[in-house]
Amino acid sequence: MLSHIRGSFIIAQTPFGERGELDLESIDTLTAFYLQHGANGFVVLGVSGEGGKLAQHEAVEVTSRFIARAEGKPVIVGVSNPSTAQLATLTHEAMSRGAAGVMISPPSGIRTEEELFGYFSTVFSMIGDVPVVLQDFPGASGVWMSVPSILRLIGHFPQIQVVKEEDLPSLEKITQLRKGETRRVAILTGNNGLYLPYEMARGIDGPMAGFSHPEMLSGVYRLFTEGQVEAAHDLFDRYLPLLSYEAQGFFGVAARKEVLRRRGAIRHATMRMPGPKLSSHHMAELDLLYRRVTQAVAAAK
Repeated sequence: MLSHIRGSFIIAQTPFGERGELDLESIDTLTAFYLQHGANGFVVLGVSGEGGKLAQHEAVEVTSRFIARAEGKPVIVGVSNPSTAQLATLTHEAMSRGAAGVMISPPSGIRTEEELFGYFSTVFSMIGDVPVVLQDFPGASGVWMSVPSILRLIGHFPQIQVVKEEDLPSLEKITQLRKGETRRVAILTGNNGLYLPYEMARGIDGPMAGFSHPEMLSGVYRLFTEGQVEAAHDLFDRYLPLLSYEAQGFFGVAARKEVLRRRGAIRHATMRMPGPKLSSHHMAELDLLYRRVTQAVAAAK
């Protein structure tokens, strides 16, 4: 069951070699890095994990490797795909390898509530009783789901056990989802953790984000749940300049991967094409941001 999950669930990056090939060995070091910094679970093959750039057999390889290295922590697999057949195939492959559940976002082109309901009826008839994270991310999917629509989906499909809420503005939507729910689901939030302290105050169960400093995500969650709200904000503020720099779509993912490389978590910062490449100007900006964040964290100890 995923409906009672809590804590920091990391949106894991997919490491690639210099030529864009999978770097499975870096999955080992990256997973260890995430665990060292407080990860309570993982999401692999998400939007910022470049899941849409992988062939089906590569997606299975990446999924299997993360599950093998997760030390028993739950691993959720992003399976969103315009093809329901491919979605179902990857879902069955992931679950057979020990995944805790899958994450699904509605495909581009859905315009009405009835189309949305019909889509998920089809999906669940194909994948069966699999725990699902419903991803509400219109910035990527192009599909806007209202609060009544999401609540209707939750009420009709018990497989939906988590909502990843990253529609903007997120705060009031979180409040309305909590107010209207007829059965409990976990609510976690993305957008790189950019609004995390405020979302925690609205009653979420933790972040589901991929920031290059996961210790901030887990630290803010811990401090908030301990009632240390000011300390949680102080911790968040120390990382905010770099956090906002990484919150720039796929360019931000490229920056994040470069910081993860500098921190020793992965060997290469490669993004698979099509994807942005960092210029010398970007590198200089990251030099400044990384140095200032490091100094701010050290000064606070």
